[in-house]
Amino acid sequence: MTTPSGHTSAIQASRVIGTEVYNTEGRHIGSIENVMLDKMSNNIMFAVIGFGGFLGIGEKYHAVPWASLDYDPGHNGYVVPFSKEQLEAAPVHDISDLTGDGTRVRDDAYTYYKVPPYWI
Repeated sequence: MTTPSGHTSAIQASRVIGTEVYNTEGRHIGSIENVMLDKMSNNIMFAVIGFGGFLGIGEKYHAVPWASLDYDPGHNGYVVPFSKEQLEAAPVHDISDLTGDGTRVRDDAYTYYKVPPYWI
């Protein structure tokens, strides 16, 4: 089965992790470090996108609602519909912030990016 944009509706997490991410201006902004799963609702909470840093030092992580990412074969990566300024002003986390249940991070991300929550 395919999504409305023509993509398949299922993908292995191992194929997603490490994929590059670009903004609407075509600028490379980072890569997907992980995906957080919501065990209670069987949904993806958010993608963890690593920005900046070198060899993991100084890197910050953004939680981006999964529904905001769209795979673009031309970039061989995901594109998010956010400007450079929106991404720079987005909530930023240390990797330790993303452990635990993740609901605070999820709620902050969906509120900031104005994405309708899947859990309501």
